[in-house]
Amino acid sequence: MGNYFQEEIECASQEQIRAWQNERLVKQVKYVYDNVPYYRTRMQNKGLEPGDIKSIEDLHKLPFLTKDDLRDAYPYGLLARPLSDCVRIQSTSGTTGRRVVAFYTQHDIDLWDECCARAIVAAGGSNEDVVHVCYGYGLFTGGPGLNGGSHKVGSLTLPMSSGNTDRQIQFMTDLGSTILCCTPSYAAYLAESIHEQGVRDKIKLKAGIFGAEAWTEEMRHDIEEALGIKAYDIYGLTEISGPGVSFECSEQTGMHINEDHFIAEIIDPATGEVLPEGEKGELVFTCITKEAFPLLRYRTRDICVLSRKKCSCGRTHVKMTKPLGRSDDMLIVKGVNVFPSQIETVLINQGFAANYQIIVSRQKNNDNIEVQVELTPAMAADDSFNKELATKKLVAGLKSMLGILAEVTLVEPKSITRSEGKAVRVVDKRNLYQG
Repeated sequence: MGNYFQEEIECASQEQIRAWQNERLVKQVKYVYDNVPYYRTRMQNKGLEPGDIKSIEDLHKLPFLTKDDLRDAYPYGLLARPLSDCVRIQSTSGTTGRRVVAFYTQHDIDLWDECCARAIVAAGGSNEDVVHVCYGYGLFTGGPGLNGGSHKVGSLTLPMSSGNTDRQIQFMTDLGSTILCCTPSYAAYLAESIHEQGVRDKIKLKAGIFGAEAWTEEMRHDIEEALGIKAYDIYGLTEISGPGVSFECSEQTGMHINEDHFIAEIIDPATGEVLPEGEKGELVFTCITKEAFPLLRYRTRDICVLSRKKCSCGRTHVKMTKPLGRSDDMLIVKGVNVFPSQIETVLINQGFAANYQIIVSRQKNNDNIEVQVELTPAMAADDSFNKELATKKLVAGLKSMLGILAEVTLVEPKSITRSEGKAVRVVDKRNLYQG
């Protein structure tokens, strides 16, 4: 299965996994209580001390953390180590310009590399492979995560980053890339470009590790057929570490969670009640080995199901399904987190009212986002109002806020259907979530 398959860890008994988690959780709770005043206050407000947590059976007693907490504590409020011990930050986009920043010690980087190495080996990778990484680098976790995992495995690593498709294909053919790491939508675009250039017979890819956005089984099969590969899913969040929190194996029936580093729970998103295995609910993670940014009971807002059904690959770590939806209003478009509130901020800053609708579609496996924006009555009545110029300014403002290009269509006042309840801000036509 490769030279980095950690059988003693990845195929450990349930008893051993539970023992690791119990020991590490108890230590981590005390560590966070002693070093993170923000979380210590949250525990004290619930009447909790570290000694109250004796095993994972007590995990439900701890308070949740949410993305709002991360924003409130920005930038250093959840940091558990001195800045002098930290060697890197990674970041997500923020809903109103305020970003979530995650910190890493060298130990954290090493563990993250290990998790991504497991994903590469589960996809059939070894030190004989050429791993072609065209996730984005920089603050985005995709590129750095798979880059580090590839180094850990000992593979030849091509740190291509995203874009420049002609160069991607040239290196892919010249250097014999065997494992492709990118978003599924970009993999589909690469496949299309490879066929257009007539170089399919020169491509040596055998596997792809695709994440950062939702994708259907139909899309998986299309990519596999077009590139002649097996396509594997990978999952992660910047707040938890990045890609590699979980990953698919050859069975392709869910993603194994690295349980020696992360404890997963499924909760009722409305009540916070912990649900039994097999029930669909919101995924919650607790980090039990991280040093700089160790989140406890972090609500991901992703809806999924956990299963310990025996896996043909031999791994015993619990599996999570692909996310089946969200418990908040976040969209993932072209690998980027998009919140309606981000779009609303741009509109209001440019003098528009918060009457808009976001329409997301997928054409030839490429995401497209259109924002329909109502003119205000004053704009509609003003003969000097320049729609073309206003549209260009909105497109530029949204590009700056979201990091991706969105189409903008200005529509007449009161032409977007009103709702008596919560406004229907998003129309997602991609049919991404199944189950």
